[in-house]
Amino acid sequence: MKSLTSFAKRSAQLAAGFVCAIALAAGAPTVAGAQVLTTDNVCGKTADARGITAENLPDIDATNALVMGKDGTVYYGRGADEQVKIASITKVMTAILTVENCKMDEKVTVSNTAATVGNSTAGLLEGDELTVEQALRGLMIPSGNDAAIVLAEYVGKKIDPKTKDAEATFVKAMNERAKKLGCTGTLFENPHGLDFDEWAGDMHSTAHDVALMMQEAMKNDTIREVVASEDSWIEVTGADGTDHSHSMDTHNYLLGQDGNIGGKTGTTDDAGYCFTGAYNRDGDEIYTVILNSTTTDQRFTDTATLANWYYDHKVTVAIANTQEKTANGNPLMARISQTDWTDKTIDATLADPTAQATVFSLAGEVTEKVSYDDLSGTVHVGDKVGSVTLKQDGTKIAVMDLVADEEGAGPNPIEWLLVKLDRLGRRIDNRPLAAESETVAKAPKA
Repeated sequence: MKSLTSFAKRSAQLAAGFVCAIALAAGAPTVAGAQVLTTDNVCGKTADARGITAENLPDIDATNALVMGKDGTVYYGRGADEQVKIASITKVMTAILTVENCKMDEKVTVSNTAATVGNSTAGLLEGDELTVEQALRGLMIPSGNDAAIVLAEYVGKKIDPKTKDAEATFVKAMNERAKKLGCTGTLFENPHGLDFDEWAGDMHSTAHDVALMMQEAMKNDTIREVVASEDSWIEVTGADGTDHSHSMDTHNYLLGQDGNIGGKTGTTDDAGYCFTGAYNRDGDEIYTVILNSTTTDQRFTDTATLANWYYDHKVTVAIANTQEKTANGNPLMARISQTDWTDKTIDATLADPTAQATVFSLAGEVTEKVSYDDLSGTVHVGDKVGSVTLKQDGTKIAVMDLVADEEGAGPNPIEWLLVKLDRLGRRIDNRPLAAESETVAKAPKA
């Protein structure tokens, strides 16, 4: 009967995942309750403050959400600093501490406490022995609460060999690690995220803190490989010494779709339906967080909506935004004064005339600042003559050298004397002593 029940449960999970995947791929509309809020934050300001209209905002159901870039830039937030339950997303921190304190081939043994925790499990039994790597897979793929306690007990004992409560030692380390990550609204009380009955308490986190945890987790190659695994197996040696395998199904129904490279679910009555995901499209990696969505399907629809919203608003622009050309056919960025003369300039182009910058189109206006070097003496093609800096909403997005695209000889002794005489007359007439530098290129449009 046990095997039939397990088979039925697995079949139901697979069917649900299949239906969800088809709905997402087909672009099914979100369920009732999804909404656009112009009070949501885009790059640190409300959409209202930026003048962003509803059609340029994500339509999601979750009460708390976030999109963060690999460099920590927060592109979108809804209630991102509100302290809420995150359920099994807690296991992301459990995974971080595990890989930081263990080698993957170390052996762990399943205690009675771990084997009897219940709810979502990896099917571990008391006395089972397995490697840390296998336990990590049981933690992150099927969201095993049993694997969470196994790892917490083992790692807690490694952190403090004299501890009388290894799990409590581990939870303390979870909170300390969260603070080091910059998590300001997080409190863990157990390693799995259950928040009801005997596990009820004040555990909480925020969408921003969850993104920081996911960002940190994805820096580790082992965790990246584990969360990218689909249906998988873990190898276990039972208490009787016999080897056996457990099959596991991922709870991440988005895995492999449209750049999703992993994630972690979480669900309890208090937390709602939660998911943090990692995406990578063309090398551009982001982390999404959905907390307190209304259904399993909706949390994945919300996640896909956030990811598509972000990537749809990434725009590649040419740094050389000019229609004018140098004599060599390169984009004319500026005419820069050759200061040994009174009337000569040097045509300047980009060090890489084809250079591009990637900007987020909703982050504000792109501005350009061109700096000119003091050009005295002879200037050769390719010499650095200045620089161009692009900023968006005050944040630097690109810096590139300007180089000369023509030769410019310095004056010989007779020419130098004539220049001095010319400047004497210019001072008397209050005219410029050298040609003025001129910027030709304009800031690109986001």
